[in-house]
Amino acid sequence: MNQEIKYEQPSKLFNEAEWLRLLFLIGDTVAWVQEMEMNVLYQLPVADKSKLFRKTYYLPATSLAHLLEKHYYKIARHPGCGKFTIDIANIVYWIKEAGYVEPQSIGGSLNLKRCMDTGTVIGYNREGEPTTFITVITDAGGTIKTAFPGLYFL
Repeated sequence: MNQEIKYEQPSKLFNEAEWLRLLFLIGDTVAWVQEMEMNVLYQLPVADKSKLFRKTYYLPATSLAHLLEKHYYKIARHPGCGKFTIDIANIVYWIKEAGYVEPQSIGGSLNLKRCMDTGTVIGYNREGEPTTFITVITDAGGTIKTAFPGLYFL
């Protein structure tokens, strides 16, 4: 069966050459930002950082910035959230270690959670109690979205 391919005619306002330049600029900018992201994360004093850059368990700078803004005790925002009281290198270390925990599905979501007992107090949970647990939330592809001290409860 021979099907005719239908597509919309480009409008007279569509400038293909300019669109291609913009597309390549965006592609180059994204590559540059990703390289800078890798360089920033590689500066952290954490052993075996390469595990944070696997495609199945990946910590982007945007997620690290989010979780530090929301869950790092030195940043006085989001007072009702659990807060890490350990330094950033140790937060990243425990996030890396949680990658060895089998992920569990989160009901009503495509996200996954990994909950791990670190064996040492890493902060306090949202109820303000000291906790040794870390929860790491990833999307279905393994990109780390956030992490926080305490256990994940709906």
